[in-house]
Amino acid sequence: MSSNTGIDHSVPPSGTGCVECEATKSWWFHLRRCALCGHVGCCDSSQGQHASAHYRTTGHPVVQSFEPGEEWFWDYAANDLRESGPTLAAPSSHPESQPAPGPAGRVPANWVRLLHR
Repeated sequence: MSSNTGIDHSVPPSGTGCVECEATKSWWFHLRRCALCGHVGCCDSSQGQHASAHYRTTGHPVVQSFEPGEEWFWDYAANDLRESGPTLAAPSSHPESQPAPGPAGRVPANWVRLLHR
């Protein structure tokens, strides 16, 4: 994983959903949380691919899954997956009551066909 400059243990997540999808009333498949600034963005299977766009824009290399029960980290700069890593500020995931894909009410019926693979 990148050096500790890519991680700030004290920063909470920016919210419970993808910042950009929320702003545009769009939807996401799964969520990722920036380990440096807390930005929550959607995964690369989502149409918006906002988590990796955040990396490209900011250079913040490390994200953690923001899905309940998942602890893995991805380092964009190193192209490296880690099954676990440091503990970040709570909460560690979106609420379990929030569906994936989500959010409820905005996911199209044909969402599977719309995923990036």
